[in-house]
Amino acid sequence: MRLTRAWLAIAAAFLISAPIAKNASAARHHNHAAATPRSHGMAAQKAPQKKAPALDQNVLQAEVLLDRAGFSPGTIDGRDGDNFAKALHAFQQVNGLPVGPLDQATLDRLTQVGGGPAVGEYTIQPQDVAGPFVPEIPKQFVEMARLPQLAYHSPRQLIAAKFHMSEGLLAALNPGKNFTEAGTVLSVANVPQGGDDPAVVAQALHEHRGRTGSSAPPEQTAARVVVNKQNRSVQVFSADNRLLAFLPASIGSAEKPAPSGTVQVTRVDYDPTYTYDPAYHFKEQKIQRKATVRPGPNNPVGVVWIALSAKGYGIHGTPDPDAVGKTQSHGCIRLTNWDALTLARLVKKGTPVDFIG
Repeated sequence: MRLTRAWLAIAAAFLISAPIAKNASAARHHNHAAATPRSHGMAAQKAPQKKAPALDQNVLQAEVLLDRAGFSPGTIDGRDGDNFAKALHAFQQVNGLPVGPLDQATLDRLTQVGGGPAVGEYTIQPQDVAGPFVPEIPKQFVEMARLPQLAYHSPRQLIAAKFHMSEGLLAALNPGKNFTEAGTVLSVANVPQGGDDPAVVAQALHEHRGRTGSSAPPEQTAARVVVNKQNRSVQVFSADNRLLAFLPASIGSAEKPAPSGTVQVTRVDYDPTYTYDPAYHFKEQKIQRKATVRPGPNNPVGVVWIALSAKGYGIHGTPDPDAVGKTQSHGCIRLTNWDALTLARLVKKGTPVDFIG
């Protein structure tokens, strides 16, 4: 990806580009039976929706730098919201900065840690537009199970995921651009390429086969994972108690809460299938028999399933990254697909997972 500093062109796509000093709102807050996720942990329950804040160039810059530093804002969308605030505050706390709105001191430290422009250029590749794509995915699992794969809706969804972006931000940064034509040059978030790209998932699966440990370097291997149910986050710590990753999450609900106490990782399944069991009585599902949904980034559990020793519970990806941290789950822990892949590479069988809050 070739980097660019064309911020004036980028800013033209934004409704608001507030100075840092005025940005006070940041303080607001597989494929077989043994590898099949328990279906009660997957479907989202909608929380009351807030009016989306306006796009903000300063927030976009901070989101990208936070992502590169390991403090995920979830979907990079250029908007000041809860996931951004949580990542920002975690970064400030770790770096000994006053916890609060985005300020110049925080932005300076983010630049020192992350470095480089927040927006770069990407040329659409032939494989980005080759498909196959599934323009519409049915809501009923019995119909979903008939699909040969749960592929992306479109090249735009694929490219947005590749750079951890919302489709809305990708469109705003590239008005009038054709996302279906190879060779088109796009402005994108300057994060390491990958997201939940099928090629990245395939490589992760290849690395995982025959391996019982983490695929991360020893100094980057998780000694423990903390799932904070109160602030809806997953935190990954090293053996010397360094914070390796901070990830926003959707965690259980009052009706079907997540586990409590300490459990362990039992396995990691890349590109998993998903089996729905009618015994769990999802209100929105009318099916009276089991249904198995094939793999893909739009699979109900996304591109990775991290099974836990609490029977049927796991940490997994999602087909709807924009909803992470903003909706409830039916018991399990839902991350964006790219954050789930990050976590999968840090953990191994036996890694303790502490549920707090």
